[in-house]
Amino acid sequence: MTVQELPGAGADYRPTPPPAWRPRTDPAPLLPDPEPHRVLGTPAAEHLDPVLMRRLYAELVRGRRYNAQATALTRQGRLAVYPSTVGQEACEIAAAAVLQEQDWLFPSYRDTLAAVARGLDPVQALTLLRGDWHTGYDPREHRIAPLSTPLATQLPHAVGLAHAARLKGDEVVALALVGDGGTSEGDFHEALNFAAVWKAPVVFLVQNNGFAISVPLAKQTAAPSLAHKAVGYGMPGRLVDGNDVAAVHEVLSEAVRTARAGGGPTLVEAVTYRMDAHTNADDATRYRTDAEVEAWRAHDPIRLLERELTARGILDEAGVAEAKEAAETMAAALRDSMNADPVLDPMDLFTHVYAEQTGQLREQAALLRSELEAEAE
Repeated sequence: MTVQELPGAGADYRPTPPPAWRPRTDPAPLLPDPEPHRVLGTPAAEHLDPVLMRRLYAELVRGRRYNAQATALTRQGRLAVYPSTVGQEACEIAAAAVLQEQDWLFPSYRDTLAAVARGLDPVQALTLLRGDWHTGYDPREHRIAPLSTPLATQLPHAVGLAHAARLKGDEVVALALVGDGGTSEGDFHEALNFAAVWKAPVVFLVQNNGFAISVPLAKQTAAPSLAHKAVGYGMPGRLVDGNDVAAVHEVLSEAVRTARAGGGPTLVEAVTYRMDAHTNADDATRYRTDAEVEAWRAHDPIRLLERELTARGILDEAGVAEAKEAAETMAAALRDSMNADPVLDPMDLFTHVYAEQTGQLREQAALLRSELEAEAE
């Protein structure tokens, strides 16, 4: 059927929208920052909170040492795999720092450092990567969702939890972490759309570390930035220097405040770089040059903050030494704990499948128990 064949349609017929349709007129600007937002090395650094900055510095140093120790444990066979966040520590530390106790963190598989910075024991954070059972920690106790190995599946979960909390009247914000590769998944788009429509109190932090394993961003999207994708869903997009911990903390803090006040979600793109390979199973030299990596080392998040704080008299040699000593203490404890073989109970296979075990599970558990007892005899 052509336009002219429609009832009442003439040559000058133009479809008109139904009366209920209207364009969005939200006053809040949606376009992202024209350049990544920065604080360190700019006049804005004059207003840094000394106490907060020293704490973030100590966390960055501890995070770098945590990455090094976890990588060493992988080489020793104590971990099956480890996705390093060397170079991305500012994103991980800031994400944990902006959340209140009642808030939830939704990490990807690469975000064990964010979980540790939120208070999770480093051994528990690495349990999944060790190949042990389940996640290794109680998500409800720590308000940290299970580490997500499938790309971006944690994002709709974050939206669902945040929306449910809003319906209940709880002042809960969900902060969901995802990599640039995860933005190419359908879950990413579905999560942003639901969050914007429901005005869910959720913040999406995209750590754009340059590569989805070996695929550069230019081969994933033609958008000017990943932050621009927020506009299509009707939420603000922010672009921030992901190696500037002060800037990431500032942008995420604002997004969390907005979400908690009922202003809806925000998409934040943090431009950073994955200094190490994708995992210990990856050979990064196949798709990037050493010169590129070295250029990013000059923009190292720890070096950036240390230089700024030292110049402003906020950090001295004693403070640097104290941060390194605390990091070594953490690394030693992690090393000792991971060098001990875990004691596993086969009956745990049935513990967390259902809140109340089904008859079939009870039968299976009884069968395994009898076999174990027979073997012991």
